[in-house]
Amino acid sequence: MLLSQKLADFTKGEADTLRKAMGKKDRKVLDKMKPTFIERASGKGHKSETLEKIWKDWEAFASYAFNKSHSTCYAWVAYQTAYLKANYPAEYMASVLSNNMSDIKQVSFFMEECRRMGVPVLGPDVNESNFTFAVNKAGAIRFGLGAVKGLGSAPVEAIVEERKNGAFTSIFDMTKRISLRVCNKRAFESLAYAGGLDSFPGVHRAQYFAMDPSGRSFLENAVRYGASFQEQENSAQASMFGESTGTSMPEPQVPKCEEWPAIYKLNREKEVVGIFISGHPLDDFKIEIDSFCTGNISMLNDLTQYMGRDILIAAIVTNAEHRFTKHGDGFGTLTVEDYQDAFRLNLFKENYLKFKHFMEPGTFITMKGRIEVPRYRQQAEFVVHSIDLLQDLREKRTKSLHLKFSSKEVDHLMIDKLNELFNQNQGSCQLHFTVYDPIEGYEVNLPSRSVKIQPSSALFKELAKLDVDFRLN
Repeated sequence: MLLSQKLADFTKGEADTLRKAMGKKDRKVLDKMKPTFIERASGKGHKSETLEKIWKDWEAFASYAFNKSHSTCYAWVAYQTAYLKANYPAEYMASVLSNNMSDIKQVSFFMEECRRMGVPVLGPDVNESNFTFAVNKAGAIRFGLGAVKGLGSAPVEAIVEERKNGAFTSIFDMTKRISLRVCNKRAFESLAYAGGLDSFPGVHRAQYFAMDPSGRSFLENAVRYGASFQEQENSAQASMFGESTGTSMPEPQVPKCEEWPAIYKLNREKEVVGIFISGHPLDDFKIEIDSFCTGNISMLNDLTQYMGRDILIAAIVTNAEHRFTKHGDGFGTLTVEDYQDAFRLNLFKENYLKFKHFMEPGTFITMKGRIEVPRYRQQAEFVVHSIDLLQDLREKRTKSLHLKFSSKEVDHLMIDKLNELFNQNQGSCQLHFTVYDPIEGYEVNLPSRSVKIQPSSALFKELAKLDVDFRLN
């Protein structure tokens, strides 16, 4: 830019146009500016041969300089981020999550990356979380309180500031110490739904919302208790010796009630956070999903890559609408979601009539279909062939249970424990064993001819406790 100004009296605007043309390799603009450059520079007494050589060098520079300079910068940034991710994985991912905190889809994506890396991502906690994502003393990432709906920056700042005086020991300790003008009942409810109060011993989430005979929740009573305590502390009821003359209020009694079902707890969690943190509704069916499902929801958002694929997907219905076309024909639109993604699916005509009873939010389903271009359409879509309840997948599909062991793990104790489990879960399902040598790489398949089992959830839990690798076929 400076050379063009010095040699040919280019204005700053013309010099910037030249810079942009060189950066974008815009040959038309460069060819248009060349005569102007030669004419003006020649008028200042510079030789035309020298000017041609300069312009030729500039053209050669423009062909690679932009790419080279940017690739160098990108390479340096890539090296820095790779170093941080390799040597400080929790801190790096906490920073990435914090930078994407406003985009819940990106947060979900990076949380999945954390799981792949083996970095735990824990839910929000009033005794550990900051406004953004942070790493705790154990090296796990704590969810940022700023990502919880109903909590603004002021309540979070109040919590973090008061926490400097010591960790909160209970919900009563917290309501006594926190400014309740800043952190109101709604903020506490959001914290409870998100799991931010789970670290307080002896109280689970359902108890915070249990009602007393007067129609007030336990959480509301705890906030009232804290407000009364603070009012007494701030009142001028002290003797001349500095001793309080007020009477201390008794702490409200923690109500007894059943814990929320997992699906209800997770749904309330998602309402205030946007994603499932402490678990996922599909976790109860993870064995069936890993064993039988051949696709996921993300594939439906990138259909061209999976053209011609027959897939079976497990999902939960999160939203459903029964609607009518302009001709009066009924059709349905449902939103389905799995671990990775969500997708809006339309059901028309026969499919709507056959499957509309599955269109109920909270229903666990499996969808079998093919990704193709139907005759009546010009673009790819997921053509649904069948929809069934996910709860029925194990019973309909399971033919055998396969157990896989390392040869070092097989001993009399393991055999005795397995025999006991098989006797407790007798059924009609075939049983197969695979024993492998991790050093030599050999595998031996041993089908059982006499023992048949019932593939129950209780059996799967016990096998998981024994750290046995298994799958359904």
